[in-house]
Amino acid sequence: MKITILTLFPELFESFLKTSIIGRVVQEGIVDVECVQIRDFALDKYKHVDDKPFGGGAGMVMKYQPVLDALDSVKKDNSYTLLMSPQGKVYNQNKAKELAQKEHIILLCGHYEGLDARITKHVDEEISIGDYVLTGGELAAMVIMDSLMRLVKGSINAASLEEESFEDGLLEYPQYTQPADYKGDKVPSILLSGHHANIKAYRHKQRLLQTKKKRPDLIAQYTLSIEEKKKLEEEEDEE
Repeated sequence: MKITILTLFPELFESFLKTSIIGRVVQEGIVDVECVQIRDFALDKYKHVDDKPFGGGAGMVMKYQPVLDALDSVKKDNSYTLLMSPQGKVYNQNKAKELAQKEHIILLCGHYEGLDARITKHVDEEISIGDYVLTGGELAAMVIMDSLMRLVKGSINAASLEEESFEDGLLEYPQYTQPADYKGDKVPSILLSGHHANIKAYRHKQRLLQTKKKRPDLIAQYTLSIEEKKKLEEEEDEE
């Protein structure tokens, strides 16, 4: 996979692309990442990339010409362009898995009051990471990159991905490690039993309970089996 970032602030990505799993993925060439400075495509000697909006209004708008020229300079037949936008579809794990199959992702980051609206005709999709407004699209692009790059083969052990939150519509089960008892606060004893079948059943039940408690919207969309319904009913009776 290749990821191209169109931005006015490529320096924001320098540390991100060198850190932890993302840094290893880039260093090992599992994902090829390039940052393109939109300002380089401005035509005037001062490299202006923004101007006052037609019709009046507060703030400045990124100009159509440098943004489109920057996009055209990197766009190929296999490219899929995402515009970071609060007006886009809200991003989720299913979208991450879908995008992880693309050969070339272009992430277009706006700034100021946004981009000239004509640029939307040249992107494949507008994406939002939540119903709030950021100063620019760079942080949103990092979120999307992180979620995509960890799904690419060779990034993370496949078994680790299978039981993560949202993979099958449920949240992940609670995790514990040493010490098993700290100031009287103990790890659930079943996890220390060594009985793998019981541990597996316990963890699945915890996933159901965690999702019901923390994300009732997800449990409402999840198709419960007869056995799963029974487990939740038993828990309700105990309460």
